[in-house]
Amino acid sequence: MGEEPNDARPEPADRIPDGHAPNQDQDRHRSPAPPDPRVAPVPEAPPWAPVPPGSPGAPTTPPPPAQPPATPTLAFGPPPQDSGQPSGQAPGQPFGQQPVQPPGHQPGQDSAHQPGQTPGQPPGDPSGAVPVGAGAAAASGYGFPQPGPATAPGYGPPPGYGPPGYGPPGYGPPPPAQPPGPANPAQAAAIALLNLSGLGLGYVLLRQWIGAALCWLATAALLVVALPADVDGVPVGVLVGYGVLLLAAAADGFRRGLRATLRVGAAVRRLALPLALVLLAVPAGGSLAYGAAREEAREEALLARLAVADERVKSGQGLLFDRAEPLYRLALATYQELGTKHAGSRAGKLVPARLDAYYARLSAPYDKKDFCKAVAPLKHLRGLPGTVDKDLLGTRPAKTDEPLAESLYGCGTAALGVQTAEPPAEKSLNELLDTFPQSPQATRVEPAVREAIKTRSAAVDGGAVPCGTVVELRALRSSVDALPDATFAGASRETAAAIEKGDFACGTSQFRSKEFGDAATTMTQFAKDYPNSPKAAHARSIAIAAEIADEEPEAGKSLPPAKAPGGARMVMVVSNDGPGSVELLYTGPTTGKITLNACATCTKYPSSVFLDPKKVKACTGPASKYPKATLLLPAGNYHFLQKRAGTSTSTGGDTKISKTKIEPNYSYTNCLYVTSGF
Repeated sequence: MGEEPNDARPEPADRIPDGHAPNQDQDRHRSPAPPDPRVAPVPEAPPWAPVPPGSPGAPTTPPPPAQPPATPTLAFGPPPQDSGQPSGQAPGQPFGQQPVQPPGHQPGQDSAHQPGQTPGQPPGDPSGAVPVGAGAAAASGYGFPQPGPATAPGYGPPPGYGPPGYGPPGYGPPPPAQPPGPANPAQAAAIALLNLSGLGLGYVLLRQWIGAALCWLATAALLVVALPADVDGVPVGVLVGYGVLLLAAAADGFRRGLRATLRVGAAVRRLALPLALVLLAVPAGGSLAYGAAREEAREEALLARLAVADERVKSGQGLLFDRAEPLYRLALATYQELGTKHAGSRAGKLVPARLDAYYARLSAPYDKKDFCKAVAPLKHLRGLPGTVDKDLLGTRPAKTDEPLAESLYGCGTAALGVQTAEPPAEKSLNELLDTFPQSPQATRVEPAVREAIKTRSAAVDGGAVPCGTVVELRALRSSVDALPDATFAGASRETAAAIEKGDFACGTSQFRSKEFGDAATTMTQFAKDYPNSPKAAHARSIAIAAEIADEEPEAGKSLPPAKAPGGARMVMVVSNDGPGSVELLYTGPTTGKITLNACATCTKYPSSVFLDPKKVKACTGPASKYPKATLLLPAGNYHFLQKRAGTSTSTGGDTKISKTKIEPNYSYTNCLYVTSGF
């Protein structure tokens, strides 16, 4: 049977989308030829059934260029009728399956056949019948099914003529995996760099969404930890872990992208590597931005520390320096750290101005002439080079020498003669002489001390409160005695003389002020302290008169004379007719006291409210029985104070006041006795 030419040439299978030949839809209106009843029916493979590779029915070489298909003739039965079957399509052949050209067939030629051979019949088969599925014995020709084994492992067109795996499950093994393409280092490098940016874009190109999600989660976690930026920054462990993850993602992206086929356009593939290089600026820029933010946070933290130090200095105002100094030390430690370790920071650049303000603030008492209060802070400022960086302090400590010397001098001289001064005068003045021996203030110390002594000595002579001046002189002497002897020996002698004069003036002042008890104490102590003083005897007289006046104020109307009056003196014999010794004090034109020993055989005389003391017959026994003493008294009025010592029969401290007038040309006796009171 002859073949009719067909202008529709089928394309090779590798250029036919979905395995269908073009222009075949034009014959779909034809019906396939009826099956030959003489041929055993063979199960027809569905179009979607794949043909396993390597099977006898699978083509091993590309088919030659297609010829105009001829209508095939089966080995049995009449030729197929035109029933809507597409041109060149064999009965039972799936739609779109391309006929295979016989070997040696040239394009544009009819199939050669031997006489008596049906066109398309394979050589050597006189019957011209080619059973379907005859395997390798069947010749390839137009319209005939592809040869294959008698029992095919699967049905369907050869590979490449339909979508892989199309068809119901269980119709054969899955199609083989697509072989990897050639290595593409540039593509792999681009994907690695895209992953190295931390955005996971390399995985996005590869459609590896799990890897991309891991990159996104890691980057998001890093941002959560890192932001907002603080002084401490990101922990090293987090950075190391994130870096290791990026390197692992880059290495994995390089491995996956080396032979991968990207499902993107050529333009995207060309832009992948430049984009990867550009996106490397994301972590670099992020690092720079984070570094800038962290630097700003550090600057803010340093400024906050500077503000805390300023507040500590300010809070020290109004406190005693000893209590405020710990706050100042903390502030200085902050200033030093900022000014040395962070000198280039904004806070570090403000430290010099803060130090100037610190010196000005602590020197404020000196500016107000409060010298004693200024000494401690000025010493603190002068000694700062021992604890604070010298280069940071500069010449500031040296500028405190003059104020400190002036403050020591002012505080020391102001404390001269002040018993309750704190610090005492000698402490400030000695420190001045030791620290600044060549200073003008040191040369002014001795004249200032002598002037203080002179001023108080003058106050003793004509002052209203000589006792207070004596207190100052005693404090002044204590300070002068603590100063260097070589310089202040003369001043010490002057102070002692002024105190002696002041003590006597104090006692007389107390006597005149009717402070008889204090006067007696002062004058008694004066007589003990200055036994060789020309005023010692007078002081003792004043002490006796003050003691009598303390019991009988009338005896203190006038101060006892410094010298006893001249003229005749009358004799007074005093006898002790009582138990225990007795001391008799007297004052008048002359003042003194005598002591009578105890009378061994004398007792108390009974007495009662009904017994007249004049009827007591004291000292009536033998004269030798009573201890006696003789007084020579100028004429005048005298006050006597009898002070009897205690015995087993008498109470110590018994006193008795009496008054006697001594007249010229008379002698007197005075008997001292004790009554029992009953």
